[in-house]
Amino acid sequence: MAAYIGIEVLIALVSVPGNVLVIWAVKVNQALRDATFCFIVSLAVADVAVGALVIPLAILINIGPQTYFHTCLMVACPVLILTQSSILALLAIAVDRYLRVKIPLRYKTVVTPRRAAVAIAGCWILSFVVGLTPMFGWNNLNAVERAWVANGSVGEPVIKCEFEKVISMEYMVYFNFFVWVLPPLLLMVLIYLEVFYLIRKQLNKKVSASSGDPQKYYGKELKIAKSLALILFLFALSWLPLHIFNCITLFCPSCHKPTILIYIAIFLTHGNSAMNPIVYAFRIQKFRVTFLKIWNNHFRCQPAPAVDEDPPEERPDD
Repeated sequence: MAAYIGIEVLIALVSVPGNVLVIWAVKVNQALRDATFCFIVSLAVADVAVGALVIPLAILINIGPQTYFHTCLMVACPVLILTQSSILALLAIAVDRYLRVKIPLRYKTVVTPRRAAVAIAGCWILSFVVGLTPMFGWNNLNAVERAWVANGSVGEPVIKCEFEKVISMEYMVYFNFFVWVLPPLLLMVLIYLEVFYLIRKQLNKKVSASSGDPQKYYGKELKIAKSLALILFLFALSWLPLHIFNCITLFCPSCHKPTILIYIAIFLTHGNSAMNPIVYAFRIQKFRVTFLKIWNNHFRCQPAPAVDEDPPEERPDD
């Protein structure tokens, strides 16, 4: 128990400051104000909430307090909302990168700040609908009530609060995983494959034509697309193991699931929230430079070294 709580607290202590730093960087650096980085901020907000809200609730569930059924259900739902928000933000980022390479000349007229804001709002609204579906009735209340009545008890059931006790595995597998997780992930893989194909096609064309500026634009797009595809890969790597365990629970209830592997799968899902700022820092120069500037200006009490915040090779619309 102590080891579990220690690891969860460590993840939260990395995730919350790291993602707050991402949001801060976008706020202070004008070069990070295009649609992609707005979607990245939405992703960072979800990751901050994982560290500040979901992890404390997960620790609470692990302790297993006695609660009313619907109280436990309310504790279990935030992780569903935030996971869905992350997936939809990643999908929005993938579509945005596709439009940047498919219609570069018309991109700014198609992807306006207003449309980006509407897309972000739509992602969050849909995430709440999907994540709160168990609150609307798709849960294990009937089974818990039958056991409660069979014991001669009355009133709303009081249970040991555990995720699988209140959340239906049919919901988790058939609705959450097969509809709202797996298809978006597969769609994003296809989108990024198409993005890389279009970029390579344009780079080959521009090299043969000896055209410098378009080559610089698509070279920058290739670099950013690789970084964002890495974010997608890490997300899939972090979340698929837990969903696979959910499938085993539903389709093979008698199958043994080693407790240590379940804990590792849970740590991966929570740890994914701490991974993204690290990827941004190492892979995207505009983030790295802004992170250093924030650190120097606000935590070392000395001005940042004079560094161009938006190097020519990475300007959004070169």
